[in-house]
Amino acid sequence: MRIISWNINSLRLRLPLLGDLVTLAQPEIICLQETKVPDHLFPEAEIKALGYNYIAYKGMKSYNGVCILSKHPFKLSPLTKDWCGKEDCRHLAVQFEFLNHPVTLHNFYVPAGGDEPDPAINPKFQHKLDFIKEASQWFKHNLDSYTIMVGDLNIAPLEHDVWNHKQLLKIVSHTPIETQNLNQWLETGFIDAMREIIPEQEKLYTWWSYRNKDWEKSNRGRRLDHLWITPNLRPALKTIKVYKEVRNWPKPSDHVPILIEFNKTPHT
Repeated sequence: MRIISWNINSLRLRLPLLGDLVTLAQPEIICLQETKVPDHLFPEAEIKALGYNYIAYKGMKSYNGVCILSKHPFKLSPLTKDWCGKEDCRHLAVQFEFLNHPVTLHNFYVPAGGDEPDPAINPKFQHKLDFIKEASQWFKHNLDSYTIMVGDLNIAPLEHDVWNHKQLLKIVSHTPIETQNLNQWLETGFIDAMREIIPEQEKLYTWWSYRNKDWEKSNRGRRLDHLWITPNLRPALKTIKVYKEVRNWPKPSDHVPILIEFNKTPHT
């Protein structure tokens, strides 16, 4: 079972890149964030032509938006929520059968938080903190035993999730308060699947700013995109892959796709 998560930064604009990604990675399920397309304009026919006949989406014009595309049947989960009293299309949950269990898959797009890491003067940063705290409290009571959570969480929590830990401690996405709050969410019952495979002491990035034209040479990246699983899925975890090469494709997103792969039969 191969699942891709990608902040595509406009689905309709980058639909050709999605086709190229399908050819490259052959995922069975794709979770996209920042689709930026209202529901009535969602390109269902084009997605089905890629082989994904099971589709769920929540979108709005110009901003946010999430979708889940699958080659296998799923059903919408009642666990899908609007957070912080806003209908801003940042979360979608579905349920499918895997390893003889119902597995819930959550796809999240967490608010970026603006530029100033001070909630007293930056409402966007306050919203981000509120969002993460609300999600943490909610998952304490609503976490299914077999759960996969993916998405752009807009926080790089570990020292080697950013290109320079000390310089970025006062930069939104790596501040101590964001890291603390994200860890509280993780500790509601998840494990960080990416760091189960790739050791914490290794640099690991999924995002490189558009502002840096020579992004690959300078490599000033951050791991803003995440793959979390409940511990009982750990024995089935096979592979984690970051498709860094996608950042060099024509008109790329500033995020790259990340893959989580499970064995159909878990190791014991």
